[in-house]
Amino acid sequence: MTERLDTSPLSTYQAFLARGELGFQVDADGLAVFYPRVLAPAHRRGPLRLVASRGVGTVYATTCIAPRGEPPYNVALIDMDEGFRLMSRVEGLPADAVRIGLRVKMRVHPAEGDEGPVPVFDPVEAA
Repeated sequence: MTERLDTSPLSTYQAFLARGELGFQVDADGLAVFYPRVLAPAHRRGPLRLVASRGVGTVYATTCIAPRGEPPYNVALIDMDEGFRLMSRVEGLPADAVRIGLRVKMRVHPAEGDEGPVPVFDPVEAA
C-alpha cells in the first residue's frame, strides 16, 4: 500500500526552486530520480525522498535555435553531478558557444507571466 502524501512531488520541487535550489529525489539505495514523482520508477526501490542538488553539472548535448527575427537561444541536456539529467538552457554566453563538456552551475530564473521559476545554467568560471 502506498503512503499518502501531504504535498505533491511537483509542489515540493517548486518550493525548492522558490528557495533557489534544484530538488531531485533519491530512492532507498541513494540513486537519483528526476523528474520528481510519486512512486519509484521500475528497477528502483522506494520510498523516494526529495533533496537539494549542489547545482553543478556538465553539458551532455546542446543545440542552438535561431528563430527568424528573434535572438538565438540554446536547449541543453545537463548531466548533474548527483547522477540525473535534465533539459534546460545555458545562459551567460552566446547560444552558439555552448559546447558538450562545458561545466555549468544552476541558478533559478524567476517566474514570468503564467510560468513558474525554472532552473537555468551559467558556465562555471575556469579556475
